[in-house]
Amino acid sequence: MTATSRTNSRLSDLRARMVETSTDLVALGPSSHMAWLSGVHPHGDERPVLLLVSQDYAGFLMPALNGAAARQSTDLPFHAWRDDDGPTGALNELLAACKATGPRLKVALDETMRTDFALRLLDAMDAPSRCFTEDTVGVLRASKDAAEFDAIKAAHLLNDLAMTAAFDALTIGVTEREIQAVIAASYKAHGADLEFCSVCFGASGAFPHHYSSNAKLTPDTAVLIDTGCRLNGYPSDMTRCGFFGTPTERYKNVFDTVERAVQAALAAAKPGVKACDVDKAARDVIAAAGYGDKFLHRTGHGLGIDIHEPPYIAGNSTAVLAKGNVFSIEPGIYISGNFGVRLEEIVILDDSGPEIFSEMPRDMIRRP
Repeated sequence: MTATSRTNSRLSDLRARMVETSTDLVALGPSSHMAWLSGVHPHGDERPVLLLVSQDYAGFLMPALNGAAARQSTDLPFHAWRDDDGPTGALNELLAACKATGPRLKVALDETMRTDFALRLLDAMDAPSRCFTEDTVGVLRASKDAAEFDAIKAAHLLNDLAMTAAFDALTIGVTEREIQAVIAASYKAHGADLEFCSVCFGASGAFPHHYSSNAKLTPDTAVLIDTGCRLNGYPSDMTRCGFFGTPTERYKNVFDTVERAVQAALAAAKPGVKACDVDKAARDVIAAAGYGDKFLHRTGHGLGIDIHEPPYIAGNSTAVLAKGNVFSIEPGIYISGNFGVRLEEIVILDDSGPEIFSEMPRDMIRRP
């Protein structure tokens, strides 16, 4: 599928959702929403950039100095403006082309858009009602197509290689940052970029978002690594844990509990199930083992162009899971001052349940 045909297909799907939700206008700023719909990744600064979509028209408000670069990614029309003129005239022309000049129209705003862009648009319209894009672009992005599946799968296969290299590089005296460098080098060697990486030795693993340091690995230490790359526009995300040496009984008990929580969440995740029920399945296992207060975060998050996007697998989420949803399952137990265990898989939901993208085991015990 060409970029133009993909944009046209997604515009058609978006317009169908707009009819279903009685939305007159969708307004996207420089964001992953804009990239998903149009392929355009504009430079983001204070100059207003907008993609407006109505039933009759789709076009950009585009700073003239960005037009040539953006034109390489889209055939959609530009309503260009120069710095010495300002964007007001071009925005009014774009709204007229979208037939969005009447009173009380319903506009869906990109929730990641700069506030000044959003207010400029709303001020140019005649008392519109407003909402965010969760019922339009958000719904469409949450169901991945075959090309997105392939891209996410490829990124996770590279993650498998990098994670294996990281655990193979564990040796007495190596630092968290040195293992982080092993991971980054593995990504680079296979044409991917480092998206994020947290290498945690011992007590550092009890911080869910630890920043890798110069701490050195010592014998009989728990190791937690959470890392992801970006390949062809899509990311990977994975957490693996192991023990460098002979694992303690406490570590084995915690690891087994988290593994059973992963299995429970995988079993619960099916189309038509609420996200909160998947969270509960994992949380009940951990609570029953006596570690309920050590599970410090939600069970998962969606993944697509963004590392974190809907659906969120959380206790307060009533989102109903659907075929094509991609999300993490990552319960954890964090023992302050000692270690943490989090096991994370990214899955895609099919009719029969979740399919895991990674092809590597979750237990990464290594001997010094």
